Amino acid sequence: MLMAHPAILRNLVEQFQTLRLLHAERGTPETRQRLEDVTYTLCVSTGTRTPEAALMAAREHLATGMAESVEPAA
Repeated sequence: MLMAHPAILRNLVEQFQTLRLLHAERGTPETRQRLEDVTYTLCVSTGTRTPEAALMAAREHLATGMAESVEPAA
């Protein structure tokens, strides 16, 4: 399966977390819509159907990608 570039995934996770907090604090229609949009994009980018699964997949991919970028080339 194709996965979004780590920089994009990192950005989506950060946006999701920020918007989730903003929506919990203010709950405006605008923050709700932005949260829904970012959630959808995160799910599509990770090939999942729920925000929880998307976050888990993104974090796993980011952790794996970071480990691979640190390993020396043979």
